[in-house]
Amino acid sequence: QVQLDESGGGLVQAGGSLRLSCAASGRTFEIYAMGWFRQAPGNEREFVAAISRSAEITRYADSVKGRFTISRDNAKNTVSLQMNSLKPEDTAVYYCAADGSARYYPSRGSMDYAYWGQGTQVTVSS
Repeated sequence: QVQLDESGGGLVQAGGSLRLSCAASGRTFEIYAMGWFRQAPGNEREFVAAISRSAEITRYADSVKGRFTISRDNAKNTVSLQMNSLKPEDTAVYYCAADGSARYYPSRGSMDYAYWGQGTQVTVSS
């Protein structure tokens, strides 16, 4: 099993920045791509960003491209999401996810991620 533990959420004003972190533990050797998803009240969970195991390939939702940056440190089993120029519409619970299957491109689909964290709240005030 793999456990994922997110941190770094909070309340920030529009235009501000936050950095989310996710620490993996357990059978971390099973982890390939890692991703971030978010879910706002009344909405479905949506893809935010993902990164391949080697960190060479990253993918972003159009809504965050140019503002968010995903990175990972395999030596520390962590993945981070740097969020800049935050907007009120970025308000959501953010989830870290890990894919246990090898894929060339990190998936945008939540169904491809076997492991999930409990989520961390990000609130952006206008």
